[in-house]
Amino acid sequence: MRPHCAPRGDAPVRWRRALAAACLALASTVSLALPTFDEVRASFRSSETLVLSREGEVLQRLRTDATVRRGQWLGLADVSPALRQALVLSEDRRFYEHSGVDWAAVSAAAWGNLWNQRTRGASTLTMQLAGLLDGPDADFLRQGPGGRSVPQKLGQAVAAQVLDRRWRKDQILEAYLNLVPFRGEIVGIDALARTLFGKAAHGLDEREAAVAAALVRAPNARPALVARRACGVLRDMRRAGGSGTQGADCDALDLFNTAALQRRAFDASQGIAPHFARQLLRQGARMPSGSAQQRVRSTLSAPLQRMAVDTLTRHLRELRGRNVEDAALVVLDNATGEVLAWVGSSGPLSQAAEVDGVLALRQPGSTLKPFLYAQAIAQRRLTAASLVHDSPAHIATAGGLYIPQNYDRQFKGWVSARTALAASLNVPAVRTLVMVTPDAFFEQLRRLGLPLPESGGYYGYSLALGSSEVPLLHLTNAYRALANGGRLSPVAYAPAQRPVFTPALDAGAAFIVGDILSDANARVRTFGTDSVLATRFWTAVKTGTSKDMRDNWAVGWSQRYTVGVWVGNASGAAMHDVSGTSGAAPIWAEVMGWLHRSTPSRAPRPPQGLVRQAVRFGPGDGGQPLESARQEWFMGGTQQALFAIESEAGGASETGATGTNDANPEAVASRILAPASGTVVALDPDIPPAHQRLQFTAGGVGRAAVRWRIDGRMAGSGAQWAWLPWPGRHRVELVDAQGKVLDQVQIEVRGAGVRARR
Repeated sequence: MRPHCAPRGDAPVRWRRALAAACLALASTVSLALPTFDEVRASFRSSETLVLSREGEVLQRLRTDATVRRGQWLGLADVSPALRQALVLSEDRRFYEHSGVDWAAVSAAAWGNLWNQRTRGASTLTMQLAGLLDGPDADFLRQGPGGRSVPQKLGQAVAAQVLDRRWRKDQILEAYLNLVPFRGEIVGIDALARTLFGKAAHGLDEREAAVAAALVRAPNARPALVARRACGVLRDMRRAGGSGTQGADCDALDLFNTAALQRRAFDASQGIAPHFARQLLRQGARMPSGSAQQRVRSTLSAPLQRMAVDTLTRHLRELRGRNVEDAALVVLDNATGEVLAWVGSSGPLSQAAEVDGVLALRQPGSTLKPFLYAQAIAQRRLTAASLVHDSPAHIATAGGLYIPQNYDRQFKGWVSARTALAASLNVPAVRTLVMVTPDAFFEQLRRLGLPLPESGGYYGYSLALGSSEVPLLHLTNAYRALANGGRLSPVAYAPAQRPVFTPALDAGAAFIVGDILSDANARVRTFGTDSVLATRFWTAVKTGTSKDMRDNWAVGWSQRYTVGVWVGNASGAAMHDVSGTSGAAPIWAEVMGWLHRSTPSRAPRPPQGLVRQAVRFGPGDGGQPLESARQEWFMGGTQQALFAIESEAGGASETGATGTNDANPEAVASRILAPASGTVVALDPDIPPAHQRLQFTAGGVGRAAVRWRIDGRMAGSGAQWAWLPWPGRHRVELVDAQGKVLDQVQIEVRGAGVRARR
């Protein structure tokens, strides 16, 4: 069938033959230029990307093209019948009758132009579609700023007939609805329906369909003109349906149209994984080849993501009275590194919902301690049963004395490394870092993938207590390395990525640290016997709190998963009375419980080179054993049966103790031995302020009655006294019974303290 572009009648034969030849040449060119329906649908590119879960569910819709607003390609069955009817009545009444060009409409338009009469126009839906196609050689059909030229109109007519011959009518209408530009940047019916009407295209009613059809002819017209044209379309629809239209309908349509044209309900991002979706695309995720939709399959589990969002939101609502509004959570698969859940913020509960808490840099607090003890064990500086001294420590640094504090009012004395780590005691951790050195520990953290920008010397001994800043994602993946026997691999955002592991930590040391963090009895001294950290299945977990109660963490792993949780404020504001077990830990425990609701978690097998042996401990001050006898894991060659202290003043003994006595109280007469003058005390954010004490020690006083005076006020008595500090600079005086000053020092307290009652 040839396109009907050749002239008829009694025109000169030579002219008719020449025009017919030109028409055939144009038809041949157009036939080659026009794509097939399948090619058009395959080349369609939405301005947004749909991120799918591993199960194939849509998790997030994210706009990725700022130049245009296109939704997804919709099949004709996904468009409301009212819109299809409105479009045909408005643009091409004889759409289902003509062969691409409505010659009756062309004749009427030509006659109207001859007599200067306004007509409906002769451009059919098929002709308009021909001008919208993005085929490789179809640019000559597109309308320019001054309209289409005569050759373009002729080519459009020929193209329409070719399309009508090659495509079905439903394909033509479907492609037109997806490619037609509407108002402003909006292209296609999916974007229009969601932007102006806040619903899917299959739900558009008569009024909405009439407005949409009116916008096809005048995309950027004034609202009043759009309303008049929409009223005409609605009237035609009612007539076609056998009913009339009242004037009141048009009045209501005018108000409805004005409101719709001002609405922008199509958000740039929508779903339950916005932060993960952006990270996935930043990692260069690509669509499957040949895909007609912007769809990217990810590693996220839809049921787990929904559960994680709900759990985090519910717990944050419970903490709102404690000045907590933000949190983040990530779940990793131990074997593959795949991200199974990623909650970057608390959403509407947060004033900074766009900030991704999974990637934000925050101080990790005590969550770095497992890596420190693992390094000391790997270097054979400690064993899990080695005794370390939990006592006042004054460590000289370039910035003054560093005096770490513990959770309780009193120090624990000699404790095993197992107890020190599980109970999260700070002073033993700092003493361990003194053995390892900050520079060596810094390099160990870098090998575990933590992006520390400075150096070990920059952080100093406070690095043992988490003074650096790290993202939750990297910290969780470092714990995943502990779960994998010290082997590290990058996290995976898309499926079918084989992990590439590199050794980052000794396998035996990683196993021993995991055994310590799974030991509920070892953490009793700090967390009690009924801790939320104790699960019914095997898990290893560590909590932490950063400076001034700004960040709260819980990170741990099971046989299959590693879960990391951060709770705090994106603004950096301090929380009120939130510890590791009341902030992040309940969220961690609930998510871990959900993951293993029907899947067991068993303890890992020990690697080669480890030895398990019975150990016992020597007596403490009261004559009782320092700790109960037990079975303990050792690196091969470091095992021993007895760990004891020879004497209080003797320091470390040959039986396995590790520690120092900082001062002998009898060495100086009538002097303040601790704290030293110039001491700067940084209160530990892991410890509630009311539970922190600074130990005052006087030497050379014998049985004389001495008292302590702070800033001119009597505060305590005795050669040893524990003071509840509060922030500020203070003058500490040691006075005798008559009030004579025996010695004095100047100290400074920094951090969130509680002023003592006077």
